[in-house]
Amino acid sequence: MAMHAHEIEEMIQAALPDAFVEITDLAGDGNHYAARVVSESFRGMPRVKQHKAVYDALGGRMGGVLHALQLTTATP
Repeated sequence: MAMHAHEIEEMIQAALPDAFVEITDLAGDGNHYAARVVSESFRGMPRVKQHKAVYDALGGRMGGVLHALQLTTATP
């Protein structure tokens, strides 16, 4: 079962309320997405911790319902 882009966006924004989230369906199959997440909460965090925060927001769906997520994180 695939995830919809709006579901991914909502989950990330629920965990990171100040975040700007942009989701792109890379293959049109609902399984391969790119996400650009910009949040002030990332300031001072190493990139690995920024990505972990996003993956944590997805509640363990990576590798299951959500097959692939190309992730870009940044601070405003």
